Amino acid sequence: MSDVIITVRGDDEARIAPEQASLHLSVRTEGPARAEVVERTLALAEPVRDGIVAREVSGTVVEWSSKRLAVHAQRSWGKEGRRSAPVFSASVDFTATFADAAELSVWVSEVSSWDGVEIGDVRWILTPGTRASVERDVAARAVGVAVARATAYAEALGLSTVVPLEIADVGLLSRGDGGSPIVPKTARAAAFSVNGSDSSPAMDYQPDDIVVSATVEARFTAR
Repeated sequence: MSDVIITVRGDDEARIAPEQASLHLSVRTEGPARAEVVERTLALAEPVRDGIVAREVSGTVVEWSSKRLAVHAQRSWGKEGRRSAPVFSASVDFTATFADAAELSVWVSEVSSWDGVEIGDVRWILTPGTRASVERDVAARAVGVAVARATAYAEALGLSTVVPLEIADVGLLSRGDGGSPIVPKTARAAAFSVNGSDSSPAMDYQPDDIVVSATVEARFTAR
């Protein structure tokens, strides 16, 4: 029997408890006088910034950022077709990454009652080092699954030797005729995907595990 080309896919995933939480919040006010709105927003934002900085010093916040003050004016139309006086709104947005979920919960409970503070989403994440390590392990296991499948196919055909020809992320494996890569309709945009860290409208005090998955495509020759 001549050599047989075998093309397979390998998948694997790991579930990891989140290590950090990225919190988004805003300080926002509005009113008829621009200067007063700006002054009030900056005053309300100051204790929020101080609280984040204090937690950065203590180590519970690993990094944070804030955007410059944004000011907008809006005028609505009245019943007689006349535009009303402008209403000004000003806001300052903050993002803070907490290493301690308990401290995050305590602080959110505190600041959520402050005047002008709007709590945004909380995104649960892994540290870059952990994610890179988990991705390497998951990718290696996905390759192992592909090898095992190719070997099973070869043995079913009475062949004993399996030699790898190509291995790639989903959609990047070349066609046998040298044409464009095959991109399955259900293929993900990347070989790795992370679930469980998507934004949500409310604080999640007990986050789900983050799912790190990998899918590879491989081509072997069997003889």
